[in-house]
Amino acid sequence: MAGFSLVLVTLTVIFWPTVVLHGQVPSSTFQQLNAALMSLLPEPVIDLVADPPGHFNAVKPQEFDPGRTNLVQAAWLNAIGCPTNAFIALPNATFTGVGGTMAFSDGACPMGDPNDQHNEGLLLVKTGPTANFASATAELINVKGITLTELGYDIRKLGTTGDPAGSHCGAGAPRFNVVTSDGTVHFLGCNSPPPTSQTPSTTGWIRLRWGAAGVIPAFPPIMATDVVKRIVIVFDEGQDPSGGPDQFGAAILDNIDVNGQMVGHGATDAS
Repeated sequence: MAGFSLVLVTLTVIFWPTVVLHGQVPSSTFQQLNAALMSLLPEPVIDLVADPPGHFNAVKPQEFDPGRTNLVQAAWLNAIGCPTNAFIALPNATFTGVGGTMAFSDGACPMGDPNDQHNEGLLLVKTGPTANFASATAELINVKGITLTELGYDIRKLGTTGDPAGSHCGAGAPRFNVVTSDGTVHFLGCNSPPPTSQTPSTTGWIRLRWGAAGVIPAFPPIMATDVVKRIVIVFDEGQDPSGGPDQFGAAILDNIDVNGQMVGHGATDAS
């Protein structure tokens, strides 16, 4: 396994920047690397009685860091998500306490996960260079057996997906890796292919959705008849030029969407 990992690192250094910087169709080598990553990520163990397949209900963050670099992090955290039906506190006249409250919802997320009680957001971070063989990931639970009509998430970012301000939104990360029943790994990046719709707000969030017409242009295409086996969000673009144009190496997501069903919370147990 150690030798196999070394080969993957070497190939990543050579081929990854082409995908990230130019948004081109991923090379066959990149697709092989992506498939290898999925094969190394353990699938979650699911209680099929309590959680029957085909009912998306959770997003489980985890770090893929076989070299123990401690340079990647994936976690749900309170108070960093897209606010829906939230409120803000207003000071009293003497600024010695709270004098009242005012309702607040971000314009990008007028509707969200109704089970999110603490405005949670999904933090994905890769510190350092893209070439590091490590990724922040998040497994979508109970998607096996479905066909796709929509994928998406809200991303903490001002403007559009191409704006360098805010969360990283590249051609390669954060991306959906969709594994279908035939074993094919399909690639759907934050801005490649472009989302079917973008709903920005003036306070720094964008709702991104890829509809039925949007998932088809994935690499390779996801057809209406393709049956899903597994979906994982992968964040593996870092702070070097390969993580351009922002080189930020981090993104905050919320309201992960599969066929209109949104999940915006999870276990807040980051290490």
